[in-house]
Order: sequence, then structure tokens, then C-alpha cells
Amino acid sequence: MDHKISIRFFNDHEVRAIWDDDQNKWWFSIVDIIAAITDSPRPRKYWNDIKRKLTQEWNQLSAKIGQLKLVASDGKKYATDCFSQDDIVDVIKTIPNKNTLTFLDWFLYSDNSIDGQSKKKAYTLFESNLIHDFEIGTVKSLQQIHAYLFGGLYDFAGQIRTKNISKWGFRFASAEFLDTTLQSIERMPETNLEQIIKKYIEMNIAHPFMEGNGRTARIWLDLMLKKQLQKSVDWSKISKNDYMNAMIASPHSSETIIHLIQHALTDDIHSRDMFMKGINYSYYYEEE
Repeated sequence: MDHKISIRFFNDHEVRAIWDDDQNKWWFSIVDIIAAITDSPRPRKYWNDIKRKLTQEWNQLSAKIGQLKLVASDGKKYATDCFSQDDIVDVIKTIPNKNTLTFLDWFLYSDNSIDGQSKKKAYTLFESNLIHDFEIGTVKSLQQIHAYLFGGLYDFAGQIRTKNISKWGFRFASAEFLDTTLQSIERMPETNLEQIIKKYIEMNIAHPFMEGNGRTARIWLDLMLKKQLQKSVDWSKISKNDYMNAMIASPHSSETIIHLIQHALTDDIHSRDMFMKGINYSYYYEEE
């Protein structure tokens, strides 16, 4: 079977899922869901107790458990109890916890958001011919990525902003001089890791779009790393808190973000799983 991997986040907990092309459906790790809902220190034991109860009661859900291999934190694949998207809601309802209803709201409706829709578009970038035609490191390629991710979702998809914007008290590059700023960034060298990351930092400071800058720029960064260094970033090795703090500090000091990215580099640049995982973490970084 040809599987696609997804990692979603609920209350800062990973919820791993795997796509089954044969049956045309997602399967979700029930242990991940238990951990996200209950905060149990032993979610596997918690699930085993529920599974034993379902089996003893001859509950039909016990016969719908699928054993699929998912990548764990150590990078290895292990057989994991999963339920399909058709059954997961019924399973979740058997978990006695105050967070159950909140989780169901997130599970049933989160993919209908702009982020959910653009993430689906981001997944398809790996297989698209467009990604192989981008002029790596250029403003044009950044606009192409943004247009691909947010086309049909924002009317300004792929368009350089004409208004000033700020976030957390930091004002990004002035819209009046943005074209000149972007041309200057495009000319920055990108032959080694430090140069590439400094170029990425400057593009983050420029923030050329009204929304979607971080998600777009991280793909742009990975494309430069792949072309110039034959590397990409395993974003799962960089925590959300560490990444956000490093990027906030980056206009004054690039050392922290360079260190984080340097220690998260991988040679696995052609893996679809690595690309998908990167997309999932990239979108997770943007969650408020």
C-alpha cells in the first residue's frame, strides 16, 4: 500500500495519521489521541485498559482496530493501533474525559479552516511538477509557493503586500520600500548554511505577504538547502517554543536559529514522509 503520513497537533500533542490509498481513508493513532485528550503519563496502558474493556463487552469497535506502522520519536517505525476516520469518533466517545468534546470539535472541523485547506495544497507540492520549476532563492519562487498554498483561499495569494503590518510589537519592512528590499534580499548569497539562513531571516523580516509568510518561507528555505547543500530540515527536531524564540531574536542575532537548524539538518531530501512531516510542523508553528 502507498501511505502518506500526517502529523496534526491538539493541545501541543502530536496526533499521527496515515493515509491508505487502497481504502481511500485516513487512519489515526489511538494512543496519540489518548495522550492528547487525557495527558496520561502512560497513554499506551490507558488505551490497553479501554481495549480490554471493549473486547470483554464484545464491542464491535474492538474488531475495527488496524495495526499500521508509524514513525516514532526515535525515527523507527512500529506497529501502532489505529482506527479509520469512519470509526474514530465512536472510539473517542468511549474515553471518559472533559476534553473529549473539545477534541471532537477540533477533529471534525479543523481541516475546513484556511490553514487546513492550504495544508492539503502544501502536501501536493511534493508530487507537483511546479516545485521542480521554481527559481530557487528568488522572490518569484516565493510568490509561486504562496500562490500555490493560498490560491482560492486569499484574494492576495502570491501578491506582495502594499500595507504595513506588525506582529508582537515588531513592525516588518515598510511596504513603501518593499520592492527594493526584496530585490536586495534576492541578491544575497546562498552558498553555505550561514548565508542561506541569514537570507531566510531577512525574508522573514521583510514579511512580503499579508498572511502566510512563515509557511511559505520555510518551504523556500528548504528548497535552497536542497539545491545548495543537498540537505533539508527535519522540523520535528525543533520545538515550537525554541523556533519562535529564535526567530524573534533573529533580527538582532542569528546564532540561535542557525544552531537549531544546523542540528536538525538531514540528508533525507527526497523522502515524501520527511516533506509531509515538515509541512505539519510548519503549520503547527503558526498556531496561536
